[in-house]
Amino acid sequence: MVKLNKIYTRTGDDGTTGLAAGPRRAKYDLRVEAYGTVDEANCCIGMARLHTHELLQIDAMLARMQNDFFDLGADLATPDTGTDLGYEPLRITPAQVERVEADIDQLNAAIKPLKSFVLPGGSPAAAALHLARTVTRRAERIIVHLAADDQEKVSADVIRYVNRASDFLFVAARALNDNGDSDVLWVPGQNR
Repeated sequence: MVKLNKIYTRTGDDGTTGLAAGPRRAKYDLRVEAYGTVDEANCCIGMARLHTHELLQIDAMLARMQNDFFDLGADLATPDTGTDLGYEPLRITPAQVERVEADIDQLNAAIKPLKSFVLPGGSPAAAALHLARTVTRRAERIIVHLAADDQEKVSADVIRYVNRASDFLFVAARALNDNGDSDVLWVPGQNR
């Protein structure tokens, strides 16, 4: 159980932060950037949920994703160093990836196929989810960059999950735009 009774510790005043395990890292470290960007995306989902509380199915899916994003952050904040931590670290699982895929399939079944790219917008909820999607894609790029470092370990499930999460946010935005009927479509060269 997490217990936070003191918010400031002064330990980060030197520009470092503590991971769940291992030595302290610079606050600009790629791993810290990865889980920090996941946290930012989670905040964007929270803002979108201000507009989805009456849409129980989508709001429940978003709530699950927000919780999963904390799991994702915990996974990233606990690098696999090969040492015994004395506890089982929280890791993203294939079941979490599969659940997001099922949510995508469920929402996408009612949406007409696209004939153009979608501009971020439409309803306030959809616009907020498009923002969450782009921040999630940024998190994905950082995570993939981190995984490319031979000194770092990132599980394949982490990469799969964050990839599916941004796909889900796109589909959910379309669902919130009247199943795509209220999408704002890109018109190539419209303003030439």
